[in-house]
Amino acid sequence: MCNLVNKYNVAGPRYTSYPTVPYWNMNTFSLKKWKQSLQQSFNESNNAEGISLYIHLPFCESLCTFCGCNKRITKRHEVEQPYISALLKEWSLYCDVLGAIPKIKELHIGGGTPTFFSPEHLQQLIKGLLRNATLAENYEFSFEGHPNNTTEAHLQTLYDVGFRRVSFGVQDYNETVQKAIHRIQPFENVQRVTELARQIGYTSVGHDLIFGLPFQTTEHVQETITKTKLLAPDRIAFYSYAHVPWIKGNGQRGFNDEDLPTATEKTAQYNLGKTLLQEADYTDIGMDHFALPTDSLYTSMIEKRLHRNFMGYTAQKTQVMIGLGVSSIGDSWYGFAQNVKNIETYYGLLQENIIPLSKGHLLSEEDLIIRKHILNLMCNFRTSWTHETTQIPELSNITEKLKEFQRDELIQLNNNTLIITKKGKPFVRNICMAFDVLLQRKKPGTQLFSMTI
Repeated sequence: MCNLVNKYNVAGPRYTSYPTVPYWNMNTFSLKKWKQSLQQSFNESNNAEGISLYIHLPFCESLCTFCGCNKRITKRHEVEQPYISALLKEWSLYCDVLGAIPKIKELHIGGGTPTFFSPEHLQQLIKGLLRNATLAENYEFSFEGHPNNTTEAHLQTLYDVGFRRVSFGVQDYNETVQKAIHRIQPFENVQRVTELARQIGYTSVGHDLIFGLPFQTTEHVQETITKTKLLAPDRIAFYSYAHVPWIKGNGQRGFNDEDLPTATEKTAQYNLGKTLLQEADYTDIGMDHFALPTDSLYTSMIEKRLHRNFMGYTAQKTQVMIGLGVSSIGDSWYGFAQNVKNIETYYGLLQENIIPLSKGHLLSEEDLIIRKHILNLMCNFRTSWTHETTQIPELSNITEKLKEFQRDELIQLNNNTLIITKKGKPFVRNICMAFDVLLQRKKPGTQLFSMTI
């Protein structure tokens, strides 16, 4: 395994989309075309399945140096109301584009720190969104909570407006690691919010854990997961720290590169964590996710309904996902669009009644075919190109690249069908890269992605 880690530890995308953001083609994209693709997809799918909403709340009171998300650090809570008003204005612009009342199937609030906002402002946001929408059957509302500032009022208020799933960022319980990433939160805080959520009635409580953090060791991972098992969260994200300081600037420079575990050490951390979680009845779902058999993510995997988008793995798929807030990304299936990242620019465009996009991409027929293959691999660990509608001209080059994975026993190739083996699951990102013709055609001049291991 050590040799495989060294061989395949290269910079690569996490594939929450295809094409990946650095390879979006702005030459063929426009706000007008984005609206058209959204209308087409909405008309095709809204009555049948509804839409998803992702809402980005960027404010944090302090900087966590492991974080690669778009955020603004402030302790001034008077920023809350203007931002809520802007989100509702953006939603009204999208409702005008859709031309009919949308049916919300899935809604997720991320950040930043969503629980930076008061319970009253979060309630105002959700009720404002729902004034222009209906709810789909079996809808799912979820949010990301910070264990240090999530209150009983946050949990109760959001539960009362439909939330049943919450995830808490834990990362690691070791004090040295926490100091390095500027995220000090004792186990007692996580225990408090986990138990509160269950008492209120949340049906899925998740914990987010990270391996590969500065100064982190396998002993730290063992300690963290041992404590995590005491609380038995319904699902766990256990993923690799994405070190991208060349993109995120000083936000990821609270420590030196030599303070990070090596690729071999990271692999040992992941393998240990995975073993400990499986011993506690967790099943690995897709890439870097684990769930108990009672959780909807597990059920969706068993029923082949698991989906992956800019929100990560989801238990249900919608063809339309609208992103609200700075830096949010929307997905019409036929196109992607990302909002501006600067809050003041975001406000200015909304004042002009303009959907505040900064860039986007319209998918070609080739993009759509490759996107399906990558989704199949990320969600089901297999894909097939037996039918001509699943083939592209460069397929022979792709299959040639796949032979190396086959020699290393990471995949099985039979009758135009690819199956990722148990040994190959840790290398799913690398296998997806073989299908990424845009990455093959135009190698980046500088490193754009985190390492795959």
